[in-house]
Amino acid sequence: MTIAEKQKEIVDEFSFFEDWMQKYDYLIELGKELPIIDEQYKTDDHIIKGCQSRVWLNAELKDGKVLYSADSDAIITKGIISLLIRAYSDESPEAIVEADTAFIDEIGLKEHLSPTRANGLLSMIKQMKFYALAMQSKSN
Repeated sequence: MTIAEKQKEIVDEFSFFEDWMQKYDYLIELGKELPIIDEQYKTDDHIIKGCQSRVWLNAELKDGKVLYSADSDAIITKGIISLLIRAYSDESPEAIVEADTAFIDEIGLKEHLSPTRANGLLSMIKQMKFYALAMQSKSN
């Protein structure tokens, strides 16, 4: 499944909910299902700068695909990073770097977050793309 297909699937899922309370509940559920990041990555080196909550993100290149793992000390943030991992993990660095983020606007996520959480969301995307770009550079 391509990144665009995964993003469309996420947009479709969010369209089932009638209001933002249901969408927040769904984000909380996604956060609870996020596999826990290995403790060795819960360090300052892996914290995403610009997030209101603490968010740790790790990326590894395996068989030409970027695999992300993450954790957060806030459940909504954990749900948000879970969505991003679902969209971008297990894809080539090139595909991640080139992928757009329109699905975030399509589900209305940014407009329903506080300004600091919206900044955190952008920081998460930026860090994921940065890791992918670094891996792309290494493999070239």
